[in-house]
Amino acid sequence: MGDQGVQELEFHRETIEKDASSPLHLIREKEIEISARLLAAKREADEIVSEARRRAVAMTEEAQGQASAMAEERDRSVVAEVERSVADVAATTESEVQALESTIASRRDKAVAFIVESVLKV
Repeated sequence: MGDQGVQELEFHRETIEKDASSPLHLIREKEIEISARLLAAKREADEIVSEARRRAVAMTEEAQGQASAMAEERDRSVVAEVERSVADVAATTESEVQALESTIASRRDKAVAFIVESVLKV
């Protein structure tokens, strides 16, 4: 039996033995009443703290889930952007290579003529 129960038993025993209207009896009655209120307030406070902790854990887990989802979405977005950039560079490079090949082909005859002319001058 806890302290509270022992106190109540002693109080009831004293009540039977003594006059219920004595000042000591009234003081003791108020002490027990205040102790009970204090205990109830402590239990309520413990429950409030416990609930707050449960909510904090739930909020933390939810925030972590949201952060994870946002990070994955950002990763997909960055990968897609990089892939577009690579495709653009590949397309630009291909068109530049074709332009250079065309220029080389058009200047080949002039280059051969220049080389032959240079060799013949020697």
